[in-house]
Amino acid sequence: MPAPLLARLPRYAAAVALACAATLAHAGAQVEEKLAPSVVAGLAKSIADMPAPANYANRPDVKRWIDDVSPRLAARVPDAAERRDLLATVHYEAVRAGLDPQLVIAVMHHESGFRKYAISPAGARGYMQVMPFWVKLIGLPDQSLFALRTNLRYGCTILRFYLDAENGDYFRALGRYNGSLGRSEYPTAVMAAMRRYESPYGAPLKLSVNSAR
Repeated sequence: MPAPLLARLPRYAAAVALACAATLAHAGAQVEEKLAPSVVAGLAKSIADMPAPANYANRPDVKRWIDDVSPRLAARVPDAAERRDLLATVHYEAVRAGLDPQLVIAVMHHESGFRKYAISPAGARGYMQVMPFWVKLIGLPDQSLFALRTNLRYGCTILRFYLDAENGDYFRALGRYNGSLGRSEYPTAVMAAMRRYESPYGAPLKLSVNSAR
């Protein structure tokens, strides 16, 4: 190999490593669940396509929430129109699943840093770092986990499933979602992020994560 090219290899390797790191998310190791057929059917129904109503983002209650939270996302999602669409989708999908929108934002904050094409070392994808096995389990093969609404629909449905399975225990539900059941780091971090995005126009949940269970 020519000496000049050999000398440049470390720089090339560093650039490749940096590019890979930029696409890898911090978390996302949900355990593949063995679900009863009735549960699969229920979850499949939950992720069935149902777009937000027209002008959803302009509803007074939703618009107040978006306008309040949006500036806090500007550093991570610079484009105002993209940010507005993201927050409207978060609000709709969270409310549809019976979740606090600020909880969903906090999960996105830690799972992907709001990066649409984030991929974790475990293979989880998109904003809420959904594992591909969920598409095989409850979805359709042509659904892309990199699509905003699809990703949030899956993520919110899965988080709601874990919350119900754990009888409302947010500590355990978040641990199962993140693949770190029994450890306090992730639930505590999500709770801190919720405070960061808390809005008087939302309905913040009071999560208890005081001790590992």
